[in-house]
Amino acid sequence: MIRVENLTKYYGKRLAVDNISFNVEKGEIVGLLGPNAAGKTTTMRMITGFLAPSQGNIWVSDYDIRNHSLEARQLIGYLPEAVPLYTDMTVTSYLDFLARIRKVDKNTIKSRIEEVINICHLEEYANSIIGKLSKGYRQRVGVAQAIIHKPKVLILDEPTIGIDPLQVAMTRQLIRELGKESTVILSTHILPEVSMLCERVIIINEGKIIAEDRIEHLSSLISGSKRIRLEVEGPSKEVTDRLSRIKGILKVSYENHHYIIECPPQQDPRAKIMETMVQNGWTLLSLESIDMSLEDIFLKLTTEEEPGE
Repeated sequence: MIRVENLTKYYGKRLAVDNISFNVEKGEIVGLLGPNAAGKTTTMRMITGFLAPSQGNIWVSDYDIRNHSLEARQLIGYLPEAVPLYTDMTVTSYLDFLARIRKVDKNTIKSRIEEVINICHLEEYANSIIGKLSKGYRQRVGVAQAIIHKPKVLILDEPTIGIDPLQVAMTRQLIRELGKESTVILSTHILPEVSMLCERVIIINEGKIIAEDRIEHLSSLISGSKRIRLEVEGPSKEVTDRLSRIKGILKVSYENHHYIIECPPQQDPRAKIMETMVQNGWTLLSLESIDMSLEDIFLKLTTEEEPGE
């Protein structure tokens, strides 16, 4: 649905985005992560056609953003970090205005506005002046304008920043629902939010993509090994010895009544572990993978170690 090839952006002499390429498939929710000034917002603005690339190409569906900008932008709904609202308009009149700009069929504008207001849970505020709404409800109006024309692609830049926990939870649920109908690129500084919402992450630092994969795959790639935690009812020394003999297991340690097993990312020793438990008459109480958190991954990739560490 979205294809980015060799995308580069200069602001004067400053290189903001450095020759990046990635694809986002139809129906995916992808997290775009990076420190401040990493190039995330610039990348999103280029995908939406708001900024022109210095070099490279972007396709939205079959449309090249350079040569078919209007057609490509018609497929996109965009929620920038600073929501573009006319605060002296009512919610309904604002959405009517945006629907006409987006060339929604005149015969369906009214029903579409009602539908979007229901989707974004704005029924109580449909005739309220936008400037009098709380930040959370203004954020919902921003989402409503982004989806008024039923876009195939949604670009959401910090959609939950600065709103209260209840609004955050409702916005996340709304994004999940929207992801069933649209391809979504989501930028946020709230890393647990990405873990909850996104199937895949793209991490940008200093204008370059430094990692791109599912979170669980990044964990194994960065740590260099897969880790499994076991709780076993049996003699610890003997259990450790027997587990250490299983082919493919690199290391077994015992801490806090649990066994921590390390093995290469491509190995899956769980069947052999179960077999060993049965053969020795031990009871396996629990078995779980231990993945690096997204926060650990993010910090590992975007921070440099201090000299001497």
